Amino acid sequence: MSHNTFGHLFRVTTWGESHGPALGCVVDGCPPGIRFRLADIQAELDRRRPGRSRFVTQRREPDSVRVLSGVVEEADGTLVTTGTPVSMLIENVDQRSKDYGDIATRYRPGHADYTYAVKYGLRDHRGGGRASARETAARVAAGALARRVVPGLVVRGALVAIGERSIDRARWDWDFVDDPENPFFTPDRQSVAVFADYLDAVRKAGSSVGALVEVVAEGVPAGLGAPVYGKLDQDVAAALMSINAVKGVEIGNGFEAARITGEENADEMRSGADGAPVFLSNKAGGVLGGISTGQPVVARFAVKPTSSILTPRRSVDADGNEVEVVTRGRHDPCVGIRAVPIGEAMLACTIADHYLRHRGQTGRI
Repeated sequence: MSHNTFGHLFRVTTWGESHGPALGCVVDGCPPGIRFRLADIQAELDRRRPGRSRFVTQRREPDSVRVLSGVVEEADGTLVTTGTPVSMLIENVDQRSKDYGDIATRYRPGHADYTYAVKYGLRDHRGGGRASARETAARVAAGALARRVVPGLVVRGALVAIGERSIDRARWDWDFVDDPENPFFTPDRQSVAVFADYLDAVRKAGSSVGALVEVVAEGVPAGLGAPVYGKLDQDVAAALMSINAVKGVEIGNGFEAARITGEENADEMRSGADGAPVFLSNKAGGVLGGISTGQPVVARFAVKPTSSILTPRRSVDADGNEVEVVTRGRHDPCVGIRAVPIGEAMLACTIADHYLRHRGQTGRI
């Protein structure tokens, strides 16, 4: 299998399968002198970790990360990158491969079972192998490092809709997103009860539902990205689309731009105190002509319902026989919940990569 690497200068290769002994990543191109603590990486992994509430898979993985290379450790425990590849490892400790015995030769509708089999001639049915959302733990580890490459960069995400239930944007509170009482990464405190009741019903029915996630990067310097084939928003969209189960991405006001006039869509400007332009709105999502404006980079992505459900679905097996498929085991009733820190990681990696590319081409930031 090829294409396990993304990025140009900040290059991330992920490896490992859902039910293998471990998974991890290798970050190549990370500049020397980036300072962090192991706890910084672990904190992001803990946000993505399964089993944190009844609304996600009950697989019990501590997701403890080890940094194997590319750093030197100072006396106080601070890790400093050396400029060589940074390798990180996360062990799998709670695999239950027997849960997937019934689908060893059956293709789950909506899953990658059939396409993997038709492409490679075989597939890892144990949790989906590389097609599992388990792979994204390695991306989150890489993203935690990427956040430190760009000075002043802040990347945050929030879940803004589950199925037909949406937040009230007038009640948006970033401080609530990571509140211990918030199992959904929602920025709207009042939406917790609404999401909980809705998802409890979905879960008890043995079904699943999709979600919409918004990610925002602040502190992005103006000038990142290149016209035509190296656009910043192009690469952000590609990075977010690479996340398992993502079926749509929009930048800024996205598809809404097709329903409004040019006057409504244009981000007007005035001169700021330092002479630099001040934008009066941000419908472009921080990117114009593929190049960052200095405003927050804003993107949203749609996550489809989890394909592994208890409701019988019609399918075929590897021999072409018509069958019904019921997927047992431990699965997220809404995989979009844990997609929030994954989306943040992919946005951070993309911006770090473009930051280094811009610095390499122009010699300045």
